[in-house]
Amino acid sequence: MKIVFLLNNAYALGGTVKAVFHLATALSDDHDVEIASLRRHRAKTTFALDPRVKLHPLVDDRKGSDDRADPLYASPSRRFTEADRTCRQYTALHDARAAAYLTDCGADVVLGTRAGINIHLAQYGPADAVLIGQEHLHHDGYGYRLWSRMARSYAALDAVVTTTEADAAAYRVGMPLAGAHVTSVPNIVPAPSTTPSRGSAKVIAAAGRFIPDKRHDLLLHAFARVARRHPDWELRIYGEGAERGRLEALVTELDLTGRVRLPGVLSPIEPAFAEASLVTVTSDVEPFGMTIVEAMGVGVPVVSTDCPLGPGEIIRDGHDGRLVPVGDAEALAAALSQLIEDEPARRAMGAAALDSARRYEPAPIAARYSDLFTDLAARRRGRRRPPGRTAYLRKAAPRFVRAAATRVRPS
Repeated sequence: MKIVFLLNNAYALGGTVKAVFHLATALSDDHDVEIASLRRHRAKTTFALDPRVKLHPLVDDRKGSDDRADPLYASPSRRFTEADRTCRQYTALHDARAAAYLTDCGADVVLGTRAGINIHLAQYGPADAVLIGQEHLHHDGYGYRLWSRMARSYAALDAVVTTTEADAAAYRVGMPLAGAHVTSVPNIVPAPSTTPSRGSAKVIAAAGRFIPDKRHDLLLHAFARVARRHPDWELRIYGEGAERGRLEALVTELDLTGRVRLPGVLSPIEPAFAEASLVTVTSDVEPFGMTIVEAMGVGVPVVSTDCPLGPGEIIRDGHDGRLVPVGDAEALAAALSQLIEDEPARRAMGAAALDSARRYEPAPIAARYSDLFTDLAARRRGRRRPPGRTAYLRKAAPRFVRAAATRVRPS
């Protein structure tokens, strides 16, 4: 089959991009796979992409690019919903290039990768392709305006795929979608080539964008408690984002200078995790929790908040990691201190984590997606699709193809 992913920005940093790259690579063993990136803001992708996967940047948003000089670039999008804030970056040129690509790509399966893109696929996706909306966020995290657009549009998709069963259950109950199959398939986290952690380094690590939802401030407050009892332990938080200045100020305020490091973004992250004996995740929300599996893959137990939705499906509390209440710095500090003080338990938990991480290796998850593609193709064979999915392409695609003077080429 020819499989196409429609992604907001394949050149960006983020869990969705990494998850799509991993899945695209795994599917390339048995399928022809392409990624169409609606935006491009830099020369190279942040994450390495398997050369078997063709990458098509639809619009070059870099300063000085020919695309930015196109008259269509000056007009706002009329085909992507403004209810999804990310889609507000799109222009009429993005509309044109997306229409041209979807008309010509010849896909058997097209997967959207965020709500606004999924809505677009439901309305304008190729009539002869299986259309799947991947949900990398979570059902309860959307505002009413976007949620209502999703509820109206998603029934025209063939399937909605979440990363956790808890989220799939929330869709089945909270957004009944007659005609769309709702299921869950976890993200792929390939086994790293890095040697597993020895579990002896006096280092706690964390990784993620410096944004409020990740609650790195909570981690710093918890580590301040840990540091009083264990002054020889160090905390390293890998990432970047708008919260950096606030976090640096908090490090100083809590008198943790020299005890906490913010080294920036590191990709792949596994070598950094292998240098630690504990990894922690302090988010208020984690739709999946890729960082957790990446740490487990190098034999490091994770102490995580038991937030919606992923951590509780990945970590077995007390066996391969620890779960603590959301927003509770004292409970987080206590769990970290317990594992710092009990090295045999920490090592045993790390060994169990290494074994648990195998559930997320590429082959079994790619097989689940391949089976889903086959099943959905069989279901829709001979079944008439809603006319809204094709009417726009029939009317607008020729005009858009002419307007998009620069043809879409592989990167």
